[in-house]
Amino acid sequence: MTDSKYFSTTKKGEIAELKSELHGDKRDKKREAVKKIIAMMTVGKDVSSLFPDVINCMQTPDIELKKLVYLYLMNYAKTQPDMAIMAVNTFVRDCDDPNPLLRALAVRTMGCIRVDKITEYLCDPLRKCLKDTDPYVRKTAAVCVAKMYDINADMVEDQGFLELLKELLSDSNPMVVANAAAALAEISDSSGKGMDSFEMNATLVNKLLAALNECTEWGQTFILDSLALYQPADDREAKSIIERVTPRLAHANAAVVLSAVKVIIRLMSMLEETSEFYETMLKKLSPPMVTLLAGNPEIQYVALRNISLILQKHPEVLRGDIKVFFVKYNDPIYVKLEKLAVIVRLCNDTNTRAILTELKEYATEVDVDFVRRAVRAIGRCAIKVSGEAERAVQTLLELIETKVNYVVQEAVVVIKDIFRKYPNKYESIISTLC
Repeated sequence: MTDSKYFSTTKKGEIAELKSELHGDKRDKKREAVKKIIAMMTVGKDVSSLFPDVINCMQTPDIELKKLVYLYLMNYAKTQPDMAIMAVNTFVRDCDDPNPLLRALAVRTMGCIRVDKITEYLCDPLRKCLKDTDPYVRKTAAVCVAKMYDINADMVEDQGFLELLKELLSDSNPMVVANAAAALAEISDSSGKGMDSFEMNATLVNKLLAALNECTEWGQTFILDSLALYQPADDREAKSIIERVTPRLAHANAAVVLSAVKVIIRLMSMLEETSEFYETMLKKLSPPMVTLLAGNPEIQYVALRNISLILQKHPEVLRGDIKVFFVKYNDPIYVKLEKLAVIVRLCNDTNTRAILTELKEYATEVDVDFVRRAVRAIGRCAIKVSGEAERAVQTLLELIETKVNYVVQEAVVVIKDIFRKYPNKYESIISTLC
């Protein structure tokens, strides 16, 4: 049976009917009633009047019913803070429950109730959960610390939760380590303290790298982002970290690949640019980034933005893969524009001829903005590669002959820049322009 029945139109007097069901003895009836209330809440109906009645259902051994009540509580606690305090005792009791799923559920809900009045009562249960014997409870508690920091930063610092989070970075369970790293990163961002929250050292980095192999893909992303904050003592340590992170470049998840690239690029700044290892790593960076361009348009866009940044520092990385960045007919406009920017960055003596032929094709497209950018790119190639300036000017003149207004306008502006770069060289074409 589907849940669509819960979303049927509210009957007159249904609130009173739900209230009586919530106070009944039958657990199934209570569960059905809370499901109806959640459905009404989901479609935007105000069911806050049932708050005390729903809260009374919290003290139940039925986990499904408890989950539903917690969901309701998260939604309405802010509008009914005085009533929400009634739930505190249940949270404290649930944090001592023998079932780890229930303990984790209690601590997760605690983090989602954004009410100052309640927060101070939840410190002891949270501290208990951070030292819990079950890793699932510890990893949930780690995320809860970040949420509590957002509500009351001073209290989290005074109660020593940041120190407990740092201890979790050395946990035996990789998912606990990943969540602790994610929570500390979020706290660093919101506090503006940057690396201060981490105090990374070689021992901690080794533990993070060990956890990296056993984490889920998102856990790996959090750990890699934390590793990017670390400043190794010397080039030997940097090389060792790079070697252990390199296998992530072959990961199926784009976020893991980009986080690994970030770590490697940062650490490569500590290596000798003439060393063989440095050259090898630059070659290894190309294939994973090219692979990202086979993904969906959103991933392509993010990859292209990152590639643009990488090429500013390491223009040689993707020099041999220029054709990968040639625009496809079905690319969305935002991907096309990013590809154009990358093509201009990769332009050099050996590939400019192929690039100019490609850009000339783009200038016949229907999208006016893209055509203007393509014509502009031809001019930038001429200015960047002096050996192919003649060919670029010839390409622009051929485009002017099409007599398409916006193409002619952009081409004339671009030729003006070429005149500035190469004075007294191409003045003979002025008569053609006129």
